[in-house]
Amino acid sequence: MAKKVLSTIPLFSERCKKAIKLLKNNGYEILEYHGDTVMTSDEIKALGADVCGVIAGCEEWNNALFNVYPELKVIARFGVGVDCIDLNAAKKHGVKVCNAKGMNCDSVGESTIMFALASLRNLVELCNTTKNGGWMRYAGSTLRGKTYGLVGFGAIAQYVAKLLQNFGVERILAYDVFQNKEAAEKLNVSFVGLDYLLRKSDLISLHIPENDETKRLIGEKELKSMKETAILINVARGPIIDQDALYRALNEKWIAAAAVDVFTVEPVEKDNPLLTLNNLICMPHQAADTYETFESVAYFDAQVIIDVMEGKEPANWLNR
Repeated sequence: MAKKVLSTIPLFSERCKKAIKLLKNNGYEILEYHGDTVMTSDEIKALGADVCGVIAGCEEWNNALFNVYPELKVIARFGVGVDCIDLNAAKKHGVKVCNAKGMNCDSVGESTIMFALASLRNLVELCNTTKNGGWMRYAGSTLRGKTYGLVGFGAIAQYVAKLLQNFGVERILAYDVFQNKEAAEKLNVSFVGLDYLLRKSDLISLHIPENDETKRLIGEKELKSMKETAILINVARGPIIDQDALYRALNEKWIAAAAVDVFTVEPVEKDNPLLTLNNLICMPHQAADTYETFESVAYFDAQVIIDVMEGKEPANWLNR
């Protein structure tokens, strides 16, 4: 009987053909999620208890799910963040959890710059008003000469800093608990405190994981300390920003604009007040979603599952 692997990633068979071939060639049967949002616990439970590996999206994996999946040995996260996975419960159940650290740098990094440029030039509103018959006049700004702040200085933030070298920014500031000084020196990045970064930066992008220390890291106090002309970009996790405070900041013009790929509740609710604002642009948690990233991350995750099932130590094992 073929060993079973669950993929909770929408359109997995369409976007991840190399991973599917690798798994099938190694004797695995693939169970695919055919929805277009986030797989629910009830949907996962309904698939049966004989799954040995999971390529996981943003669905929650907790003790209750591990109890009904006794054959599960490995969860390979389709991305970097593992805030949706109870690592301690997984360890207790003998489930290794791995992520694809560093494999979506280019796609998320490019999305960050895209958000920055679109916000500086008011691209979305100009597009919408033009399509509706308007001829709106708007003088935007360039990245050249600006101070750019990176909250977090991991692989994605370092790639953003690399891209920024070509735009003539005046300086790049970074805040991180763990300071990679060698990378910072190569990329002309200066480490500073968070308060200083928020006060001095023209654009700020978030590149940190969600945990107890980072939830609501950016709240009313932090938003009010930013420049009135500042742009805030979140390609990390929704709860890092106090969503109510962000709405007030944008509505009352504490800051100029924001661009977010992530929300506190996902999928985002239709009545979320942020969606009514002209100075916010957003995507449905898709900063990392390119065909190239899908292929490379899925292949990595497939290999992780195969390695665990063959008794080998997997790459990026997080809950040792």
